[in-house]
Amino acid sequence: MSKVILNHGAGGELMQEFLSKHITNHFPSMNAEVPLDSMDDSAVVDDVVFTIDGHTVKPLFFPGGDIGKISVAGTVNDISVMGASPLALACSVIMEEGLDIDVVDRVMDSMGKTAAECGVPIATGDTKVVEGGAVDQMVMSTSAIGKRSQYLDSDLAKAAEYRKVENRWCTDSSVRPGDAIIVSGYMGDHGIALLSFREGYGFESEVQSDVAPLNKMIAEGLKAGGIVAMKDPTRGGLANTLNEWCSKSHVGMEIDYSSIPLRDGVVNACDLLGIDALSIGNEGKCVMGVVPEMAEEVLKAIRRTPEGKDAAIIGRAVEGTEHVVLRTEVGGRRILEAPAGDPVPRIC
Repeated sequence: MSKVILNHGAGGELMQEFLSKHITNHFPSMNAEVPLDSMDDSAVVDDVVFTIDGHTVKPLFFPGGDIGKISVAGTVNDISVMGASPLALACSVIMEEGLDIDVVDRVMDSMGKTAAECGVPIATGDTKVVEGGAVDQMVMSTSAIGKRSQYLDSDLAKAAEYRKVENRWCTDSSVRPGDAIIVSGYMGDHGIALLSFREGYGFESEVQSDVAPLNKMIAEGLKAGGIVAMKDPTRGGLANTLNEWCSKSHVGMEIDYSSIPLRDGVVNACDLLGIDALSIGNEGKCVMGVVPEMAEEVLKAIRRTPEGKDAAIIGRAVEGTEHVVLRTEVGGRRILEAPAGDPVPRIC
């Protein structure tokens, strides 16, 4: 009998296959503008944007963040990348018996501060305690609702000045040939910071987790106009995000490796460990598809925010096969495949 493995929840191709064969196929179909089977970061039902996110990060505290901060930021970001404004959060906490109360206070304090920072209140929740050893200290699920951003209509209207825009939301299927691909900052920071801290490699002195809510940065990008697709490259990293867009939008992509923001500490750690920095999860970054005529304006807008100050245009969508072609630093070209799963487990 086959068994569940870690990669079934790691965000790559194995997870997508597992979800389609063993999870979503058991559910009834739904009439929604962005339904479950679209596999976007949130669903849209009657113009209400809705998402949920589970968090099993280990350890609970890491350089640059903790499970409380990541639970708020990650859920707010899932709403925001659809082109929506998050309204409120719900939180379900499962703790094991024997957990220090001081740990609970630290996590909840971090959640509260992050919620205050992004302006999204925690409106409801649930708490359970289970016997020791059942959940490895603490696991958490957060959900959120949002409404259409006040800037989304004008954003898409600006994009429609240059090409046809079919979708009302910033979905994975909205990228078209010619669209510029923007990343909001350095890739791979979160996964490497957490892995290094957990395993004692020492790179966490150079690299901190990027975990942060992005709703305010995204609002600035939408004000500039021309954004048609957005996604936060969490599990599976940038490689998984770009391949998802290729598959769902039926486009190819040409990406310039030298344009991708990568810290030396991340590159060095990945070289040492034999993993691909572009397949490592991020928790405070956004990838945007933007009509080319507005790419520089969007870039300037998000660079004016703390979360987007290191943003860069890294490539463009093209017609042709649904592959990501990476132009290397030495002038070669290679296919950037979707990872089977994130090479760093338990980071979110």
